[in-house]
Amino acid sequence: MRREAMIRGLTLDIDSAATGHWHLGYPPDPRACRVARQHGLDASNLRARLVTREDFERFDHILALDHSHLSYLRDLQPDGSKASVSLMLDHLPGRHGDAVADPYYGSDEGFDVTWQEVEAACHHLAEKELGPVEA
Repeated sequence: MRREAMIRGLTLDIDSAATGHWHLGYPPDPRACRVARQHGLDASNLRARLVTREDFERFDHILALDHSHLSYLRDLQPDGSKASVSLMLDHLPGRHGDAVADPYYGSDEGFDVTWQEVEAACHHLAEKELGPVEA
């Protein structure tokens, strides 16, 4: 979504957060950083943090990558909060209900596939919320 905001010349409040404690404080996987770098983003300074109940008021959208994260987020979401909670790929035509494939235990190429899926979903979400990119 950071790349989508850059393309559109927007400053958006964008963050990434975990649903579990196992990676707290750590940077993204080096393979994910490599793919981000190939697309003009530096992810090396990011550090994992936990999703908080306050996030549901801070953000308009909270996107889960898989069904277990979606369930966790819906359980954590305070009643009446403003955030829309959905699967990332719900925003990609033809992929509603699909989880993003976790590339962690696979080959390096899996991170490229994940990037492509997430980037496409972010583009479609931005088009839906903000309209097409102005020429």
